[in-house]
Amino acid sequence: MSTDFIELQKKNKRTTRWLLLASFLLVFVVSFVAGLALTGFLGFGIFALVISGAITFFQYRKSSSLALRATGAIPADPDEYAQLHNLVEEMALSSGLPKPDVYIVIDPAPNAFATGRDPENAAVAATTGLLEKLDRNELQGVIAHEMAHIRNYDIRVMTVAAATAGAVAIMADLFWRIAFFGGMGSRNRSSSNRGGGPQAIIVLVAFLFVTVLAPLAAALLKAAVSRSREELADATAVELTRNPSGIRMALEKLDRDVTVVRKTSHATSHLWIESPDDHVKGHRGKRMNDMFNTHPPLSERINLLRKMEGLPPYVSSQESGRDSQNPGPPPRRRKR
Repeated sequence: MSTDFIELQKKNKRTTRWLLLASFLLVFVVSFVAGLALTGFLGFGIFALVISGAITFFQYRKSSSLALRATGAIPADPDEYAQLHNLVEEMALSSGLPKPDVYIVIDPAPNAFATGRDPENAAVAATTGLLEKLDRNELQGVIAHEMAHIRNYDIRVMTVAAATAGAVAIMADLFWRIAFFGGMGSRNRSSSNRGGGPQAIIVLVAFLFVTVLAPLAAALLKAAVSRSREELADATAVELTRNPSGIRMALEKLDRDVTVVRKTSHATSHLWIESPDDHVKGHRGKRMNDMFNTHPPLSERINLLRKMEGLPPYVSSQESGRDSQNPGPPPRRRKR
């Protein structure tokens, strides 16, 4: 599978600029609508413009550290996690990049992610569950996948998307608290005594936009920039390791494992090699989650890799309707 990685990097840099612009506009609209509803002052738009610019600049500069903090990642001790450091250095040399900072997440679920602005300011994090459940060959494939995200400049796009979703979620929560526990409640009661009016309509529209539509827009923005990158990173991992079985067997283990990363959120779910949002219970929840899914199904990614090796198709535990680690009781026979 030949890919023009230089062209891909240029494309991702262009995507980052558009994403920063979209992030700025989204945060501006949210802050302006919320401020207008809370104060009734149109001049609040200038203040909202300043807030949006500051948040966009801050999330671009600090989004990596925010993502690491949000996932509970801590620096990996070079002695205690010597194999992880060795594999990261090995894949950095293979990809021609400087060695990123290495972090560990204390969590039994096998997972990993990469974050940062660029290859010179990047970090790779792995869970303790990943180190315990994968052998060296499989772990190398996962680290190569994360180094591929760094080389392809995916990390910049994905990290900014995470910061955007987080910023909008915080602003929506802040608006909710101020609206219902602050001064708006008294203003609404006084306006209702006067028979409502434009203020009540503005408050209703603002409430709908900030608490529903804005987080929805942030989720769609995040999903739009992430989904196709995972399969490309899998293919790049094969190029870096010269071994498709490593990343393929790792993904198969991840698919069979039922544990989910504990410290995560919708804002950071797209950073992981396996999205924690994929473990949604129930058909209705699964269909709803698929609308905003940032990752293609693991079975699709596995089958692309199996095709490289000339292996038969893989059927995931989710598709078969029975979890391989927790099959549950056999179905009951109907009485005739």
